[in-house]
Amino acid sequence: MAKEPNKDRPMQADYLRQVKDLAMGEHPLSRYVPPLLLLADALLTSAVIFKVSYTEIDWKAYMEQVEQYIAGERDYTKIKGGTGPLVYPAAHVIIYWLLYHITDKGTNILLAQRLFGVLYLGTISIVMACYKRAHAPHYILPMLILSKRLHSIFVLRLFNDCFAVFFLWVAIYIFQRRIWTLGSMAYSWGLGIKMSLLLALPAIGIVLFLARGVQASIKQAWLMLQLQIVIAFPFLPTNGLGYLSRAFEFSRQFLFKWTVNWRFVGEETFLSREFSLTLLVGHVSALALFATTRWLRPSEKHLTELIGNAMKFQEPCGRMQHAISSRVSPNYILTTILTSNAIGMLFARSLHYQFYAYIALATPFLLWRSGMHPVLQYAIWGVQEWAWNVYPSTDLSSMVVVGVLFVTVASVWWGTRKDFVNPKGEEQQVRS
Repeated sequence: MAKEPNKDRPMQADYLRQVKDLAMGEHPLSRYVPPLLLLADALLTSAVIFKVSYTEIDWKAYMEQVEQYIAGERDYTKIKGGTGPLVYPAAHVIIYWLLYHITDKGTNILLAQRLFGVLYLGTISIVMACYKRAHAPHYILPMLILSKRLHSIFVLRLFNDCFAVFFLWVAIYIFQRRIWTLGSMAYSWGLGIKMSLLLALPAIGIVLFLARGVQASIKQAWLMLQLQIVIAFPFLPTNGLGYLSRAFEFSRQFLFKWTVNWRFVGEETFLSREFSLTLLVGHVSALALFATTRWLRPSEKHLTELIGNAMKFQEPCGRMQHAISSRVSPNYILTTILTSNAIGMLFARSLHYQFYAYIALATPFLLWRSGMHPVLQYAIWGVQEWAWNVYPSTDLSSMVVVGVLFVTVASVWWGTRKDFVNPKGEEQQVRS
């Protein structure tokens, strides 16, 4: 007797297909996923604020520094707080000056936490918008809202990195919209809060170069510099060199006891000049590798030709500038800038816990761009999240921090090997 066909099989296949479409953002109901996740995160963030104790780290020092500014001190080298001297650019002072007045001279911590909660949700919203423009799937979005350490950085620690990372993502979104000048201003303002955003500058330079050409890119750089001068103007007449040496201090010595990433190499190696130079060489080499083999591909020109034309004050891409500019897609912009930032984090001499704000929001997208299986993406994300929640850091946790950053950077390099290249070996545009 012949078996009757299994009528449930087509229904199961249809159900699985719909689930897959929802995860990839291709289902009609997919548009409800981001707002629902944001709503869930809003509830989670509120619970963290009201149920988890606030931890004082830098907020009081920020307020002490602002009080000295209000009292009339304009010599950056003389402004200090309980945790040490003021070592951030002037936009940091402006923002925390506003918070000082809003929060009753910094005493209303709960109000400050609520404001940072709004900032956190605004940041997540912008990140999701950037992901959407880059056609990232929805299944990676939960990784954005489930980070314990990220919530802590924003609403339990009130670090200035929260504002810096917000403006970095605002700049990325505006660049994706091809509003170049406004994007440059948003980036420069974020850089004026914390110099950590310099890690993204090589990629931003290449994006502007490909999209706008060399002359327009130079104009954008000049506008960024002008904004930095305007921000710093109250301090420049008194001690301009002092301002630059403190706000953009490249020779700063880091304490081994606070490091999250290179603890496993030992304190002697960590503090050595040889180790610092090795990291610098590694950073520059990785940037050069990505620039020459990935980021400049849309130009369809060899690096020596691009440099040669630029040295002659010619537009390196010539008549092809418009066609090349069209290849600077939202996906390309997001991939390039986040990869540059990840490279900088990988070779940073010392990462503190607040630096996870720059990493956590980029990891889901970069792991997806690597092309690895979704299960592996979540596994790597989970291991990274564990490592950044180990306090104080250990040899094992620091090895995991560095290892995951290395895997992320290396896998993105491999995963983007076919961008702008079709099966015949000819260059083409990635999905925009």
